[in-house]
Amino acid sequence: MSRMERQRSVVRELVEADEALIAASDGVVARLQLGPATTGTFEVRDPATDSAIARVPDLGPDDALSAVAAAHAAGLEWSRTSPRARADVLRRWYDLLVDNADDLALLISREMGKPLTESRAEVGYGADFVRWYSEEAVRPAGTTRELPAGGAQLLTRRAPVGLSVLITPWNFPLAMATRKIAPALAAGCSVVVKPSDLTPLTTLFAAELAARAGVPAGLINVVTTTSAAAFSETVLRDPRVRKVSFTGSTGVGTILLRLAAENVLRSSMELGGNAALLVFDDADLDRAVEEAFKAKLRNGGQSCIAANRIYVQDGIADAFIEGLTEKMGRLRIGSGLGRDVGMGPLINGRAAASMVALVDDAVRRGADVRTGGLAPSSPGHFFEPTVLADVPPDAELANTEIFGPIAAVQRFTSEDEAVAKANATELGLAGYVFTESLDRALNVADRLETGLVGINQGVPSNAAAPFGGVKQSGLGREGSAEGLEEYQEVRFYNIARRASPGP
Repeated sequence: MSRMERQRSVVRELVEADEALIAASDGVVARLQLGPATTGTFEVRDPATDSAIARVPDLGPDDALSAVAAAHAAGLEWSRTSPRARADVLRRWYDLLVDNADDLALLISREMGKPLTESRAEVGYGADFVRWYSEEAVRPAGTTRELPAGGAQLLTRRAPVGLSVLITPWNFPLAMATRKIAPALAAGCSVVVKPSDLTPLTTLFAAELAARAGVPAGLINVVTTTSAAAFSETVLRDPRVRKVSFTGSTGVGTILLRLAAENVLRSSMELGGNAALLVFDDADLDRAVEEAFKAKLRNGGQSCIAANRIYVQDGIADAFIEGLTEKMGRLRIGSGLGRDVGMGPLINGRAAASMVALVDDAVRRGADVRTGGLAPSSPGHFFEPTVLADVPPDAELANTEIFGPIAAVQRFTSEDEAVAKANATELGLAGYVFTESLDRALNVADRLETGLVGINQGVPSNAAAPFGGVKQSGLGREGSAEGLEEYQEVRFYNIARRASPGP
C-alpha cells in the first residue's frame, strides 16, 4: 500500500473531549459580552470537532472608526494619569486574570485547540506580562545631564506614543494580546485590538476582566472582524492612530508597514520564523531530546519560535533521532479538553493539509519517516507528531516555516557548516544551541543571525526578556523594559541656567 493510500485509510485513536469540560467552556462562552452585531456575525469553531462554539460580531470599517474615536477620547485622559495609578489598574487586571485562569484556559483550549495543560501555562505566561508592566509603569526611563559647554541642563523624559492599533494572532490568543496591551496601558496609551477571527473569544474575555479591574471605558477596544484588510486600511490611515503592533506572517507585515508609512506610524512587527536548532556531539543527549521536543511541539509546533530546522552533528545524530522518535511516537493526541492529551488539533483544515503536503514532498525527495506523517480520520484537524530523518536540503519543509508537528532532522559535520546552514534564510527570529561547552554555546549564539537564542533549553521566551527578530522577522521588541519603550516617545528639554554669581 502506498503512503497516499495509507493516508486515506489511517485511523488513529484520538482522545475525545471530556463532557464536563465542554459544558464548562460553553458556560464561559455564554457569559461573554459579545456586543451588538451591526454588520453580521461569524462563527468561531472548535478545531478538534470543526463544530461552532459561538457567533461573534463581524464588525466593519465604520465600527473600527468608532473604536478609534473611543480610544482617542479615553487616551487623552489616560495619558494624564500618574504612573502609580496606571500600575494599580494593571495589577488588579493581573489578579483577575489569575483568579479566572481556569475559565481562560478552557476558552483557549476550546477555540485554539491546545491541551488544557498548555492553555493553563499560557494563562500564566500572558498574565506575567500584565504583572511585569504593572511594575515597569512606575519606572519610566529618563536622563538629566549638563550641556558639555555649560549654561544649560539637558533633560529627557518619556511620553506615551498615543493611540495604538494591536493586531494579534490565533496561536497564543491571551499572551499575544497581553504582551501588547499591557505595555501600551503602562505607557499611557489607548488601544484598538483586532484578534484573529479564529480565536477572538479569549481576547474578549481578557478585555472584560480589564474593565472589571478599572480600565476606563474606551481605553481597550476589541474589534472582531473577518475583514482584516479593510480593518487595517481604515484604521492605519486615521490620523488619530500613532502606532501599530502586529504579530503574524512576514507577508502581511510588509503590507502593514506600507500602510504605516503613509502616516509615519511607529511600528512593531513580530513576523515569521524559521528557527534552526543545532545539536553538537558534546550535548547532553537526554536534555537535548527533551528540550528539542519542547521547542518543536509546544503548541503543536504552531509557534513562530518553534524548532523548524533541526541540525544534529554526525556523532550524536542516530541516538538523537532515536530518542526524539520514541518521545514523539508515544504522544497522545486529541481534543484539547481531553484527559492526558499531549497534543491537540491544528488550527484548521488548511493547516493539516499543509502538513500532509510537506511530508509527501520530503519523502518523495528521500526523507525517512521515523514516526507519524499521517492525518488521523476525524471531523477535526489533526496530524500525527512526525519525525523525518535525513531530510534533503531541497525539500520544501527545509526551506519554509512548517508551523506544525513535524521534526525535520538533517545532519552536519562541523560548527562552521551548522552556522552557515542556520543562517541561510531571510528570517531571523529564534535559534537554539545544544552543547556542554560554554565557549561553543556563546560563540555559536553570537554567530547566529537571530533576535533570541535558547542555549540548552527549548522555551526561551519570558515576560522579563526582550522578544523579537532581525532580518525579515521583524522590527522592535516585546517584553522587558524594551517592550515599554515601544509605546513611548523620547522628549528632550534644554533648560537654560544662569551662571552662579559666586560668593
